[in-house]
Amino acid sequence: MDRGTPALIGWLGLASLALITVVTVLAALLAPADVEGVKGGWVGVAWMSLLRTLDPGTMGGDDATVFSVPFLVLMLAVTLGGVFIVSSLIGVLVTGMEQRIAQLRKGRAPLIVAGHTVVLGWSDQVFTVVSELVGANKGTRRSNVVILADRDKVDMEDQIRARVGDTGRTRVTCRSGSPLKRIDLDLVSLDTAKAIIVLPPTGDDADIDVIKALLLLNNRSWPARRPHVVAAVQQSENLAAARLAADADTLVIDAEDITVRIVVQSHRQSGLSTVCTDLLDFAGNGIYLRAEPTLAGCTYGDALSAYDLGCPLGLRRSDGTVSVNPPMDTVIAADDQIILLAEGDLLVKLATEPVPVVTAALVTVPDHAPAPVPDRTLLVGWNSRGSWILGLLDEYVPPGSVLDIAAPHPPPDEVTASPRANLTVGYRVCEPTSRRSLEALNPGSYQHVIVLTDDTLEEDHADDRTLVTLLHLRDIEVHIGDPYSIVTEMNDDTNREIAQVTKADDFIVSSKLISLLLTQLAENRHLQAVFTDLFDPSGSEIYLKPAPDYVTTDAKVDFATIVHAARLRGEAAIGYRLHHRADQPPAYGVTLNPPKDATITLSALDSVIVVAEN
Repeated sequence: MDRGTPALIGWLGLASLALITVVTVLAALLAPADVEGVKGGWVGVAWMSLLRTLDPGTMGGDDATVFSVPFLVLMLAVTLGGVFIVSSLIGVLVTGMEQRIAQLRKGRAPLIVAGHTVVLGWSDQVFTVVSELVGANKGTRRSNVVILADRDKVDMEDQIRARVGDTGRTRVTCRSGSPLKRIDLDLVSLDTAKAIIVLPPTGDDADIDVIKALLLLNNRSWPARRPHVVAAVQQSENLAAARLAADADTLVIDAEDITVRIVVQSHRQSGLSTVCTDLLDFAGNGIYLRAEPTLAGCTYGDALSAYDLGCPLGLRRSDGTVSVNPPMDTVIAADDQIILLAEGDLLVKLATEPVPVVTAALVTVPDHAPAPVPDRTLLVGWNSRGSWILGLLDEYVPPGSVLDIAAPHPPPDEVTASPRANLTVGYRVCEPTSRRSLEALNPGSYQHVIVLTDDTLEEDHADDRTLVTLLHLRDIEVHIGDPYSIVTEMNDDTNREIAQVTKADDFIVSSKLISLLLTQLAENRHLQAVFTDLFDPSGSEIYLKPAPDYVTTDAKVDFATIVHAARLRGEAAIGYRLHHRADQPPAYGVTLNPPKDATITLSALDSVIVVAEN
């Protein structure tokens, strides 16, 4: 009986059978006449006993003038025995159901599902991932997201409901278990999943957990078809170990490298993180791979104007190689795919005939680019990514540029003493949250300001200090009337919304960008080569360039004319940014993939968003 509810039900069933058998035998011995009078004989008596066992009210129909006293006593005995047995059965069933429900609420039941996306691990990134997966699967009839984390199942589901809200047709299921234990991985039906996302948990050893999870997945016995795996490491030094732990098809993202690259690129062209967010999320425009046989034999330059809705970014060849913004005379083969920026695969629209270009609005392409002018950058604060930022900045800035580090404590000697090709690095003592200390830096003498979060503090507290620094810097700018761009890191995207009052030019929320990238690759692994090329400084990247370099300002032009102007420079135009809306959420002045016939009046302060080599 200690084997649980099924054993108890079995014993009660045997007890009922024994009671009915004994009563039937006794009735045959003590009241044979009554047994013969019952229809069916002793079988009928057994049936009567069974009914009285299950329903005591059945005895109310017995007629004392028909049956003898011994027979009635036996029927009363079987009825009383049934009361005890059925009552016990009900109690056992209720207890068993309560235990089963409690077990299910613990999230330890194996999942039976197919075609789902598995998320291993728990951090604040999980809310962005789930939200984006919900958006990606809006058009599907039914989709499933399964989360496995070493947390309480009910608590996880409550947090997802509070932070994500209605998930529509996407069912989100949580299981309690460690992603670092092989037996717990079996709870989420990995063999039938379509994709697996490994999230870095919170804490100093996040990358260690990711590496162990990749080891478990790599050493697991898989069926013929296995889901593709995407993961992210927080520190670049752990990237090689993570890739060694995984198999060749697993995509491992270097979160630190991507964050640093976006910070460096944004410091010279504010608004880039907004563009990247729009490209990576599923709410607006995204990147799609689309076969277009009708464009076979045309050049890539011709394809830029071939769509009413949709902006080509490059080509994916039949062998899987990707070329972002290839030369304009590149011929499109029949089996090539167009890398396309669009609101959705179903919303791409080829033009029946190209929108006429307003040639009078085109700005003449200069014979040679003007010599770059050295700039001055102020880096407020310091963290573990500072050295990497300096190294990458040295590749971007013109020769003779200056960067001053303003922090309470000096960085390591090798940071300021190391010789650099284009950048001269200095140090100035500063308390980032002190107005007087910031004014002493004379920020008006710099063109660009980068504010780094303090990674030695708790994330929310670090963001609070960053907000105070931003307010001081923006107020100083208002008083001196000498504008400089401000780009800053933020840990939490909710703090970004609060920070809009500071009117900083750009915010880099690394955790959100990495979560968006992981979700994109989970849905389409072929996009990895596209994003790698876009984030690689040696290839084509996204730039926000002055609008007066392309078309005449303060006059109406259609977007087809802007696309043609960019094509003359070997670039692909994908949108524009309006300066007077730069501090207005959610787009912050950025418009991507407008219709080719849409007209816009650009000012001298506005920007054209292009994909270009430099």
